[in-house]
Amino acid sequence: MHKSALVLFSGGQDSTTCLAWALTRYEHVETVGFDYGQRHEVELQCRMHILEKLRDEFPGWKSKLGEDHLLDLKLLSQISDTAMTAEKAIEVEENGLPNTFVPGRNLLFFTFAATLAYRRGLSVLVGGMCETDYSGYPDCRDNTLKALQVSLSLGMDMPLVIETPLMWLDKKQTWDLAKALGGPNFVALIQEHTHTCYLGDRQHRHDWGYGCNQCPACELRRTGFEAFQRDSVA
Repeated sequence: MHKSALVLFSGGQDSTTCLAWALTRYEHVETVGFDYGQRHEVELQCRMHILEKLRDEFPGWKSKLGEDHLLDLKLLSQISDTAMTAEKAIEVEENGLPNTFVPGRNLLFFTFAATLAYRRGLSVLVGGMCETDYSGYPDCRDNTLKALQVSLSLGMDMPLVIETPLMWLDKKQTWDLAKALGGPNFVALIQEHTHTCYLGDRQHRHDWGYGCNQCPACELRRTGFEAFQRDSVA
């Protein structure tokens, strides 16, 4: 029934893996990114390199990969006071959530993506949200996104589906999935060209990719890759 998808594509490891996942399942796949005044805005440059590499190095996916869209949501940074949108130390707040949580971000992302999908005739929205290895963000939870799927489908009066292929995977399993989808060349692409670090560090190169190696995003990516490597050698 569903032949086309719109992937929420940030240029990070998770969304790049989700893009490959969608390209193996749907006949036509488009991508959408968001400029929301993020501190690690370098990811917006990375996403363009990734799309170019996918077209150049994966001919089986090239024919399916359609138009890319970039939406300006800088208003979000104006109403947020978080470590993702301002130069401030990463820490846990009194409510138990890390201050990297941007309230409403994923809800807005999916709402704007659904609006774009309506115009483009795309019926599946794909996101890299995950409940297994995450920082406790409430807008990454499976129940949140199931409820949002119902709301968007009713509000758009069309059967929209939200797919989250990483929802129950840890970071090691996400590396495993990348290898299963695109082989060693795709894993190498993720290492070299995706961006995860909250601080936007593209100066320090590690086995798992670029980053500060200290922020929560780098820690998750590093430990997942180390487990992936150990399993590959065993």
